Parts: sequence; structure tokens; C-alpha cells
Amino acid sequence: MQTVRDLNDLRAAIASFRADGARVALVPTMGALHAGHIALVEAAKRPGTKVVASIFVNPKQFGPNEDLARYPRREAADSRMLVEAGCDLLWLPPVETMYPEGFATNISISGVTEGLDGAARPGHFDGVATVVAKLFNQVGPDTAYFGEKDFQQLQVIRRLVTDLNFPIDIVGVPTQRDDDGLALSSRNIYLDEDERAKAVALPRALGVAARAIARGNLPADVLAEAQTSLISAGFTVDYVTLVDAETLTEQPAADRPRRLLAAARMGQTRLIDNIAISLD
Repeated sequence: MQTVRDLNDLRAAIASFRADGARVALVPTMGALHAGHIALVEAAKRPGTKVVASIFVNPKQFGPNEDLARYPRREAADSRMLVEAGCDLLWLPPVETMYPEGFATNISISGVTEGLDGAARPGHFDGVATVVAKLFNQVGPDTAYFGEKDFQQLQVIRRLVTDLNFPIDIVGVPTQRDDDGLALSSRNIYLDEDERAKAVALPRALGVAARAIARGNLPADVLAEAQTSLISAGFTVDYVTLVDAETLTEQPAADRPRRLLAAARMGQTRLIDNIAISLD
């Protein structure tokens, strides 16, 4: 695996891939890799495709009271995981490459960003859209892979690609989970032993709620029950809501793809999760 820190070197490496007739797949990450990230790399590996992973802890998507300073940084361990997964190139841009002195551009997407995490974390999705647009321009991939755990982010990126005419296929990869069902996340390491044991209530509550909604139970009642169960388990709930899977609007029609989304805090750690509602 090549490891590249200079933009000119990145472009030379991508040009070499293209000269050999390869397609390019991008897996953007903020590092602190786990099996969920590796699932993205595995999904990206296709005959005739070179897989590029990026690691950049993006300061523009952290709010003033969020965990930028303590966000885990494990470059050596992350690199080893990518090598073992068969990644072809690791792009490690420094902050001054992503945001040089005088940087003054911000990408803001309306609609899909305005509720849920967009309401809880003002400016977060501007930071996501801006850094992802830069990565797309730097790497020029044919496809890019994102996890469905960050479902709102996935829809934001799809909107970005559509609106700005990026010639890139966006592929959502199903959420990867521990054996007890908790969604894998770099922030899970913040949970102490007791919090980790309690945190499994989040996917369990969503599973119960999703099945109840699929059976035709009134969504408002189901969501209220889910929130109550999470509070009882020790969570502070930001939201539990049912949305249209494409537009993220609430109170979606039952004949449309729907998604149940939740964000809640266990101690100081904010966890998110989501689950599709069966149309059967």
C-alpha cells in the first residue's frame, strides 16, 4: 500500500492507476478504524479497481464543545489494518493542504441537513460537505463508499453529488455491528464497561420499534415507547424519529422506504443508529 501525504504525489499515483486502466474507489474516513471501515474497503474491492482510503480528522465538522481534541488518532494501527484489508493507497492530507491560509469556501446543503444531527450539531454538515467535496476533487474517484450508520450523512453526500454533478457513484454499506448488536463506531471506545453494557439498549429499542411500525402500529406511539425504554436504560435522548429514507422528512408515507433514526447519549458519549422499516 502506498502512503501519500502530498497532493502532487496523490495526483501522480491516481494518474498511474488510470494509465493502467484501473477504476478508482474512495473510502473517506477520520481514522480510528474498526471493522465497519474495513467493510467499506472490502466492498470497494472489485476487479480492475484501485481502492484509496483517506484519513483526515476534519476540524470543520466538530462543534466548539465536541471532541476534536480527544478524537482518537492511531495512524500506525490504521495503516496496518488497511494493508491487511488490501487497500491500495492511503491518502493522509495535512490540515494545511485541506484548509490552507485564506481558505474561505463553505458548502452548505439545505433540506436533508436541517433536522436530526443538523439541528443538534449546527454547521456539522457544512463541514462534512466541504471536506468530502475536496476529497472528491483531489482523488477523482469513480465510486465512493460510506457506511449506513451515519445515514443522514450518506443522504447529504448523495445530495452533494447530485447537485454539483460529481461523476461519482455513492455506495451505502450496511451498518456493521458487534455481536450484541451495537453499531460499530470510533466513539465506542469512550464508553466505560458499565456504559458499554447499557448501550446495547439502543439497537434493541430500534429493532422493537421497527418491527412494531412494520406491523402497522401507530408510529407516534411506537416512537414514544422507544424513547421511554432508552431513558430507562440510562440514555439521554436527542431524537428517535421515523423519516422518509430519501428526503429525511418526518411522517413519511407508508408506501415509501422509511428509516428509523436515533441519537442518544450514554454518559458523555453520543451514539447514533438507524434501521430500515420493512415494506412487507
